[in-house]
Amino acid sequence: MDKIRAIVVDDEPSILEAIKAILETEEIETFTTMSSLTALEKIKTEPFDIVISDLKMPEIDGMELFKRTREFSPETIFIIITAYATVQAAVNAIKEGVYDYIPKPFTPDEVRIPIRRALERKRLEQENINLRTQVESRFSFQNIIGNSEKMHEIFRIMRHAASSDSNVLIIGESGTGKELVARAIHSNSIRAKRKFVVVNCGAIPEGLMESEFFGHVKGAFTGAVSEKRGMVDEADKGTLFLDEIGELPLIMQVKLLRVLQDGDFQRVGDVQPRKVNVRIIAATNRNLAQAIAEKSFREDLYYRLNVIPINMPPLRTRKEDIPMLVNHFIQKHKGKSVSKSVDSISREAMQVLLNYNYPGNVRELENIIEYAMAFASGNTIEVHDLPKYIEEAKKMSEETQKIPLMPLREAKIQFERGIIMSALVSSKGNISEAARILNIHRQNLQQKIKLLGIDLSNITITEAEQ
Repeated sequence: MDKIRAIVVDDEPSILEAIKAILETEEIETFTTMSSLTALEKIKTEPFDIVISDLKMPEIDGMELFKRTREFSPETIFIIITAYATVQAAVNAIKEGVYDYIPKPFTPDEVRIPIRRALERKRLEQENINLRTQVESRFSFQNIIGNSEKMHEIFRIMRHAASSDSNVLIIGESGTGKELVARAIHSNSIRAKRKFVVVNCGAIPEGLMESEFFGHVKGAFTGAVSEKRGMVDEADKGTLFLDEIGELPLIMQVKLLRVLQDGDFQRVGDVQPRKVNVRIIAATNRNLAQAIAEKSFREDLYYRLNVIPINMPPLRTRKEDIPMLVNHFIQKHKGKSVSKSVDSISREAMQVLLNYNYPGNVRELENIIEYAMAFASGNTIEVHDLPKYIEEAKKMSEETQKIPLMPLREAKIQFERGIIMSALVSSKGNISEAARILNIHRQNLQQKIKLLGIDLSNITITEAEQ
């Protein structure tokens, strides 16, 4: 432990000498001064654990010195000395935040005891801070919650990524928290004070993609009535987060590769190349190795992006994190209702959540908790407050286990139908969302729905009843 440092302020030399002698028997390094202004300058430039000041001083009094000290060093313990030690004066000072007071005249114990108490409190506070830091470091990384071995490994990689300026590729199913991870890495990196620009590569029409990425000059095309900066330019000296990078067309992959290799890009309609300093964090739920084999994703771009890979585990593979996540989401959403305050979940409801497989991952779990809190009649989430589709999924799982022996082709059809039904129920009949959950193209899913004879109206009716 570092040496404890104190500064004593009093206009009587005998008081200074007496307190200094007592503090030095406690092995406290002590500086003394008869000037409160000198003390203030000293406190501004040097660290002190304790300030002991007379209440009545000719330049600025003890309470004024306390208030100014708190501005520069709020963690410093402040104790006043006073010959005017009425109970009310002491109470008023302590109400303002002063730790304790020493009466004048005083005995050695009247100095030692409040100092020892104050230092013990400071030690305990520091231990609590250290413990809280360790807990936060172990169980979360900026609202990314988990205590499983898989999440410990994710946190470890994230910290290395945050201390580096290398490109990052985050791979994981929809809803696993890829953007949260990207934002956490950015906000803990040397680029934290610069922009974090998000581009969803799957949401921009191909005809507008180059302009959205790189910007355009006036007159570059019909409708380009003014110059426009692109996303890459906006992220200069910051971080560009490319979500759904697997959806990027090949021609845009070539242009992005140039940015990664040389830091160069051109606005649409411009002949002059521009320089940019940007860090890329990309994310996808696609199998990029398969996309490379199918020639829909460039291998050289993959290796440029995949300097630091992060593979987000699906929630079904880290179910030990579910109770922690549930409590986090309850705390997050508890203020949304003015008529009730849901702050807990029953053991039975938690067990139902532990038994569910979460095709929508952490995002789906948060939606479930928010839904249950809205429908809870008391301050505890019960089983009947959970969305009905969870119970339907449980029944479907139980029925799947009872499937009798049959030809393999027929079994495969039934299995595929069940998986698609589960995704459709989970997405409340939204085909695009179900396709994302299943990691297939929307058109492919529509064809399968037609071939398997799945009636979407039944799913819609089921959801409406919920």
